[in-house]
Amino acid sequence: MAESIKTALITGGSKGIGYGIAEVLIKEGIHVAITSRSKVSADKAAASLNQIKEGFAIGIESDVRNLDSQQKAVETVISKWGQLNYFIANAGVGHFAPIKDLSAEQWQETIDINLTGVFFSAKASLAALTETKGYFINIASLAGTNFFAGGSAYNASKFGLVGFSQAMMMDVREAGVKVTTIMPGSVATEFSDHKPSEKDAWKIQPEDIGQIVSDLIKMPARTLPSKVEVRPSMPPK
Repeated sequence: MAESIKTALITGGSKGIGYGIAEVLIKEGIHVAITSRSKVSADKAAASLNQIKEGFAIGIESDVRNLDSQQKAVETVISKWGQLNYFIANAGVGHFAPIKDLSAEQWQETIDINLTGVFFSAKASLAALTETKGYFINIASLAGTNFFAGGSAYNASKFGLVGFSQAMMMDVREAGVKVTTIMPGSVATEFSDHKPSEKDAWKIQPEDIGQIVSDLIKMPARTLPSKVEVRPSMPPK
């Protein structure tokens, strides 16, 4: 019997790093579901991805801040393709300001999406990943170990995410589920209202993170790179 096609779910996959990961995985013959809080954005991105391989992508409207929403996203994938092999927790937000200027709403949104959202993603997907001996990959940040002025909310969320992800790795590995934290530095995306341009050529590109994800899932089952730090190789002086 032919082996079934592997399936991935990527939160925040309609643009940026999430979309770059989706492109790489689809080119390698993996079904990909991408989520966004906007159904229009999710469907538009899925349609673009399906131009690479028709029928290999679906868009799902989902909000990582809501556990029920994450559970429904996982159920949608399993209903469509029968299994879930890879979950890439990519959705994130950044609010950067000194504490005196950072609003309570900005703080709460950052923690809710970047940290609590990953917990909800893990809770929603763990049973399915245990069944397939799958992989849960967190897209964190070098800001998870390097603090900076104006980064109190973002640093707190990413420091917390790195700790959560490493503890989760130890919780679930005996069930055959792998967990890796990817910690990128500067990536050329629309994050925090940035407009990518030719000036960003020195930065990590979204598809570069996709290649790392691809390499991770090809590792032998006995080997687990639990944390991967990624930096631009030639940043401007």
